[in-house]
Amino acid sequence: MQTRALSGRPSAARASCRPFSASRNGPAPRAGVLAAAGPSAAPLPEALLFDCDGVIVDTEKDGHRVSFNEAFKRKGLDHDWGVELYGELLEIGGGKERMTKYFKDVADREPFRTTTDPAAQQELVKGLHLLKTDLFMDLVEAGSMPLRPGVARLVKEAVAAGVPVAVCSTSNERAVSTIVRVMLGEDVAKVMRVFAGDVVPKKKPDPAIYLLAAKELGVSPARCVVVEDSRIGLRAAKSAGMTCIVTKSSYTQNEDFTGADAVFDSLDAGEVTLAKLSELAAAATAANAAA
Repeated sequence: MQTRALSGRPSAARASCRPFSASRNGPAPRAGVLAAAGPSAAPLPEALLFDCDGVIVDTEKDGHRVSFNEAFKRKGLDHDWGVELYGELLEIGGGKERMTKYFKDVADREPFRTTTDPAAQQELVKGLHLLKTDLFMDLVEAGSMPLRPGVARLVKEAVAAGVPVAVCSTSNERAVSTIVRVMLGEDVAKVMRVFAGDVVPKKKPDPAIYLLAAKELGVSPARCVVVEDSRIGLRAAKSAGMTCIVTKSSYTQNEDFTGADAVFDSLDAGEVTLAKLSELAAAATAANAAA
């Protein structure tokens, strides 16, 4: 199955796909130390949290959507999520929740036309999602979807500075862990925590996934910086009381990102460095204190 890069910068994306080593020489500064020398330097974030789909890899159009459609086909279901329809469905956080909403909207068609018991519907959707995840992971393992520009550099910078990094996603935990391992390398996978799937009862835009990450990492939500690509992800991060920057993805170019601390086309745009994120977090903290 042929897929293409969606970042608009294929050469940079391909160059970023090579895994890097998280090892470093000498002790790393701990989170909270100054991001740069000088009295005006901002303290580093206590944690750097990434969404997965659309942030680490632009997976939605040529990854998840394709895998959903193939799962439908293999189960004999006459459904095909086109590019525009899938963009609308992305307003719903979580793949199982997305399918459930869609099938209820077309309840005069299979599978919900004959499967009417809510418990049976949940089991059916769960099975479809497991198949879809297997198909999606085949695409990831094949290297069909490139890493987004700047991701590897920023993760490497955070790891070297001793800032905890984690992924917070509504996607299946197995799929997210595979993306981290394949796209960022084994060394990063060992230190990058993954909070995903059904680890919390409510999906984004609920802040539960980000609050759980802060709790598990032992950090203050107000000292975390989140990298998101969607409006619902932004709402989740801000509801958790965190600083949030947005890197637009293929499906979110025209979304309203009011409330974001900064918006970029990619992490390679606008010199998105750890020092820059530290400055944004400090400015957000000052603004909240003055409010």
